Amino acid sequence: MSRAKPIPDTVTLHVPFRIVKRGGRKEMVLPADTPAQRRPDDALVKALARAFRWKRMLDSGDFATIAELATREGITLSYLTRVLRLTLLAPDLVAAILDGRQGPEVTLARLMEPLPAAWPEQRTAVDP
Repeated sequence: MSRAKPIPDTVTLHVPFRIVKRGGRKEMVLPADTPAQRRPDDALVKALARAFRWKRMLDSGDFATIAELATREGITLSYLTRVLRLTLLAPDLVAAILDGRQGPEVTLARLMEPLPAAWPEQRTAVDP
């Protein structure tokens, strides 16, 4: 069996993407019109887990103050309060982060900044 065209030795494939830093590591971001399989951001998931664990510890009465909890955990009070604010996120935002469906602009650094208390306002502030 013969072929009309010879098979080339090399094939060039063009894949449009950009590289962004997320949580101290580099990640490829595909164009918005490309359906992409995302995986959960480990830094965001870990921060959410810590936030809800600390909230449960405070609610149960294990620690009387957040300062006491920060001392026990060996972290600064400022960091603990910024992470603890993640418990105030809208439930659908939390679910999207845990499923890896959050947009590329949703980073831990962005969520550590003060966010609006109202859930509809959070959605527009986090994912413009």
